[in-house]
Amino acid sequence: MLSIIEQIKQGKLWDFHGGIHPAENKDLSNKSPIVNAGIPQELVLPLKQHIGSKGDIIVAVGDTVQKGQPLTQGDIAMCVPVHAPTSGTITAIEQRTTAHPSGLSDLCIVIAPDQQDTWCDKTTYADYEDRDPAELIDAIRLSGIAGLGGAGFPTARKLQGGLGNVDILIINAAECEPYITADDRLMRDYAEEVVEGVRILRHIISPKLTIIGIEDNKPEAIKALEQHVKEDDNILIRVVPTKYPSGSSKQLVKILTGREVPSQSRSTSVGVIMQNVGTAFAIKRAIIDGEPLIERVVTLTGEAFKERGNVFAMLGTPIAYLLDKFGYKADKKHPRVIIGGSLMGFTLPHSNVPITKMTNCILAPKRKELPLHTYEMACIRCSACADVCPSSLLPQQLQWYAKDQNYEKCEEYNLQDCIECGACAYVCPSEIPLVQYYRQAKAEIWARSQDEINAERARQRFEAKQARMDRDKAERENRFKKAAETRREEMAKTGGDDAVAAAIARVKAKQAAAQNEKPEVKPAVAAAIAAAKAKQAASAQGATSETLPDNSEMAKLREERKRQARERKAEKEAGESTTSASSNDSKKDAVAAAIARAKAKKAQQASEQKAPVADTAVENAEVDPKKAAIAAAVARAKAKKAAQQAEAQSKSTSEPVAETEAVDPKKAAVAAAVARAKARKAAQQAEAQSETTSEPAAETEAVDPKKAAVAAAVARAKARKAAQQAEAQSETTPEPVAETEAVDPKKAAVAAAVARAKARKAAQQAEAQSEVTSEPAAETEAVDPKKAAVAAAVARAKARKAAQQAEAQSEVTPEPVAETEAVDPKKAAVAAAVARAKARKAAQQAAKEQQNIEED
Repeated sequence: MLSIIEQIKQGKLWDFHGGIHPAENKDLSNKSPIVNAGIPQELVLPLKQHIGSKGDIIVAVGDTVQKGQPLTQGDIAMCVPVHAPTSGTITAIEQRTTAHPSGLSDLCIVIAPDQQDTWCDKTTYADYEDRDPAELIDAIRLSGIAGLGGAGFPTARKLQGGLGNVDILIINAAECEPYITADDRLMRDYAEEVVEGVRILRHIISPKLTIIGIEDNKPEAIKALEQHVKEDDNILIRVVPTKYPSGSSKQLVKILTGREVPSQSRSTSVGVIMQNVGTAFAIKRAIIDGEPLIERVVTLTGEAFKERGNVFAMLGTPIAYLLDKFGYKADKKHPRVIIGGSLMGFTLPHSNVPITKMTNCILAPKRKELPLHTYEMACIRCSACADVCPSSLLPQQLQWYAKDQNYEKCEEYNLQDCIECGACAYVCPSEIPLVQYYRQAKAEIWARSQDEINAERARQRFEAKQARMDRDKAERENRFKKAAETRREEMAKTGGDDAVAAAIARVKAKQAAAQNEKPEVKPAVAAAIAAAKAKQAASAQGATSETLPDNSEMAKLREERKRQARERKAEKEAGESTTSASSNDSKKDAVAAAIARAKAKKAQQASEQKAPVADTAVENAEVDPKKAAIAAAVARAKAKKAAQQAEAQSKSTSEPVAETEAVDPKKAAVAAAVARAKARKAAQQAEAQSETTSEPAAETEAVDPKKAAVAAAVARAKARKAAQQAEAQSETTPEPVAETEAVDPKKAAVAAAVARAKARKAAQQAEAQSEVTSEPAAETEAVDPKKAAVAAAVARAKARKAAQQAEAQSEVTPEPVAETEAVDPKKAAVAAAVARAKARKAAQQAAKEQQNIEED
């Protein structure tokens, strides 16, 4: 049985499933040789013009570059650099629209050519046969060469993967897509350079057999290649039948070798490596001539072009420049420009899109030449798409799943094996754009796979970080533990103690001491407890054989606390009532003061009663002498403090006392009786004043204002004189009273307070009246004579009443007091002193009024 290589040498060919025979339309552009498109005014170079990653930019805006100078760089096989197609200045590095079906923008380097086309230094490998294949592969990568058949796969990466793994090298010269003739004209016009490029590839890969596969619709290209291929080149030129898509990689491998490339695999998996004719030509220019990939052959075809053919266009040349230069005349109703052929190409969003390494054709058809799809209709399940699919897929099922966004099913039905040839859409009677659905689904699947890859990478990084942190923590703990052990060993050797252990022991001891400490007992509670113990000890000594405990002292303490609480509450209420009544009625103030003094006296008596109990406790022999002495001292201090508080309260409710000597109880009773008489006389005076002012004026004749003022002054003088007499009477000691019974101090104090309040109220009324009558006498012209007469009459009546009041006060005899209880000498003295001070104050006010009148 013959081997595959022997069968190929004998001329055997195979066939693939499906395929179509569309109109070729190659005669429009393959009749004229390749020309140079020239240098445009601006070149736009996308950073990514291949399958793989972008390179790093190594130039900046404003830099001057030369032809062939690299603009980007990368150190991986899937990254190929971009070079300057001509000399000029970099004007921008920005986002521009690129040649992609999505019409999206990408980062581009913009160059303004200087039209000098100056080359940079070149590196050539004319003796490539003596060079190592790895060195040549690296030179190919640095030259920026990617597959020029349309896929754009980095050539250096493909060659590196095929070293030692392949035995057949295939040069793809089929060019099966309609309208495209770039490879055809390249083989016709530059056959020698193409064959030289194939020889370089053979030297790098060292295959057993090299085949140039070309369709039978290119007879001129076949002849040109045969003229330059030598017998010792071991290169076979194999002509295959014209059938679309025989130029696809997997399909051409099947036709020439009979081997089928597995799903989602490359041709290198079956021992075959494939390169395009344009790629071989670019390799020859890079190795022999030292020129990187800066231009490529582009087919300009379609009835909208006036000049059709193939041109050498610099990478980055705007398509609008080519359209203008070669006579493009747009269709008025349906203008459109397609990059690629009629089956695999896509329509551009606008003409300001640059030429890239994967651009092999610009098709500008008219409406009749390539009609547009009207609208998508429902699938009739004719199975025509499945019959022509070269990859033996189920296009109908894939379209359903892609439309339903069921991407898992798409992958299950091998969507990635679709070469997007467009044969299914070409034969679809419902005009369904199947390839568009497949492209969208592929893009979504690729995006999701990238997200999963990134997520997995992030997970691995997180786990690595967590493991590193755990490892560092363990190392840190071990280091601390080792240091502690070392320290203990050193302390043990030197005979000392561990400082940390000692500190911990001190803290524990302090905590234990704090827990054992008893709560502090307040002095009052301690005194009460001491007094109770002393009482119990005393009762135990004098008691009979009965040993029952005596709780009477504790009961007294509780009663005393309750009483003190009640007194504090009463004092608080009395203080509030005193504060509120001071602005309204002074009688309540006096009553509150009297009540406060009585409570203070009671508290003093109670404290005096407690003192003997404490003293008795101190004298008890069985009680601790120190504690008993402390308790007695505390009790005496409290009693003294209560007396001081009572005295302060009595002082706050009354004016300062001038005389503190002891007063005779009888004299105090007389003073109280006099105060009551004064209060009654003051009430009579107020009543008489109201009656006097309410009577009509007796004199209705006109009165001289000056005389009325003089009369008012005289009346005020008489009032002042009566006040002085009252003061003299209050200072005079009253006669002794016949009755010798004791006076009740509480009632006497209340009566004195009431009398003082009434006297203060009468003095305020007199002051108000005197202010009314003491207006300035200067303004006498505008006074009403009748009102002046009335005022004079009122003043005279007041003077008479004041004189009568003074006389009555001097004649009044104090009433006997029925109560026989003892009177407090201090309080009686305070009451008398307050009465004398008020009288002096009234006299001083009257004197001031008289002085004001005289000054006026």
